[in-house]
Amino acid sequence: MDKQRTLRESFSFSGKGLHTGLEITVKFCPAEENTGYRIKRVDLPEQPIVEAIAENVAATQRGTVVQKNGVSISTIEHGMAALYAAGIDNCLIEVNAPEFPILDGSAIEYVEAIERVGILEQQAHREYYRITKKFEVHDEEKGIHLAIYPDNHFSVTTFIEFPSPVLSNQFAVLEDLANFKTEIASARTFVFVREIAPLLNAGLIKGGDLQNAVVIYDQEMTQDQMNQLCSHIGINPPSSISLGYLQEKPLRWCNEPARHKLLDIIGDLALIGKFIHGRVVATRPGHGINNVLARAVRKEMKRTEIQVPEYDPNKTPVYDITAIKNKLPHRYPFQLLDKVIEMGEDYCIGVKNITANEPFFMGHFPDEPIMPGVLQIEAMAQCSGLLVLDNVEDPSQYSTYFMKIDNAKFRHKVVPGDTVIFHVSYSAPLRRGCAQIKGYAFVGDKIVSEAEFMAQIIKKK
Repeated sequence: MDKQRTLRESFSFSGKGLHTGLEITVKFCPAEENTGYRIKRVDLPEQPIVEAIAENVAATQRGTVVQKNGVSISTIEHGMAALYAAGIDNCLIEVNAPEFPILDGSAIEYVEAIERVGILEQQAHREYYRITKKFEVHDEEKGIHLAIYPDNHFSVTTFIEFPSPVLSNQFAVLEDLANFKTEIASARTFVFVREIAPLLNAGLIKGGDLQNAVVIYDQEMTQDQMNQLCSHIGINPPSSISLGYLQEKPLRWCNEPARHKLLDIIGDLALIGKFIHGRVVATRPGHGINNVLARAVRKEMKRTEIQVPEYDPNKTPVYDITAIKNKLPHRYPFQLLDKVIEMGEDYCIGVKNITANEPFFMGHFPDEPIMPGVLQIEAMAQCSGLLVLDNVEDPSQYSTYFMKIDNAKFRHKVVPGDTVIFHVSYSAPLRRGCAQIKGYAFVGDKIVSEAEFMAQIIKKK
């Protein structure tokens, strides 16, 4: 399992806010384990903090706005995308205005700053959320469709479509977050000239200009209309206008708008709060629908106490049956683990294949064979014994004993033909030979039993 990460040092930027036009300073700081992304409004009394999570998104017009107790911060998506792509789990962000500075309209300056200050690995384990079933959200009327499919890593494919002679259909793909800097981070936000007046009337894009956005002219207007519009946003109007991009500098890619939409997706899904293993496919995405998808995933996460561990039967086990016998004293008919498939500093994952020939089925029960719950707990304890003894120099000289069992729950039957996967982990540091353990047993994608227990390690006489 990967460890959580934070910034090694702080970094800051100053620049215009896209919507407020204010001169803004934002500072990205290291944060403690399990902090996540938090944003502090240092310009307000008591310096309130807003957690950057999907449920706190209050608005999505031309940017993502998080809000809590009346305190809001907008245009956070580019910074969030940079943190997520860099593998940063924990970051405290201080800002002295109700939005982040827009910089050049992309995430590249954030990415470069993270590289400059470096990344610090922390002690706590990172929890990934594996997509095990398709999540899907859509707006049929607008032709919008977003889905996340199961996959063993994170990737994004996005398609955009506009009724425009200049920008019609484009797509962009990011197969690996390691390529975010070179393939996505520099893609700038974009706006159509025809959208500028309505946005200004809505009190937005007061800080927009040709240096921080790609401006697309795709519907003809008179020179007077163009002059008036350009004066509102403080740019020099073109003397002769033809349909196309108004940038003095060329596009960074021919599909830069599609790449920017992909950047926005990453920034918005970063508000799920965990790194994801899954493939995102988005058609005509936007901040609003991105947030709907992020909320759907978070809702499912809350329903799932712990995800079933991944099990590849073709993978060589950490401990096979012979290795388990060398570490534990249990023998037939009480050896209840067949193999260990993963071992970490504070967790162990074991497997037991249930056959019709298990001796306990002779009496429990002959006509309805069910694995006794107490034996499921015993298998968890054996898994825990391997976890504890894995850090002992000579495990054959030690034995582990139950001291207590708490909060045992049995949710589903375990029957012949089932493959039971056990996940045990420390719920408190190992002290004075006593281990406090939380254990789960899974069959398929269901938790069949769980328990908390304490065990003691005693050296044999």
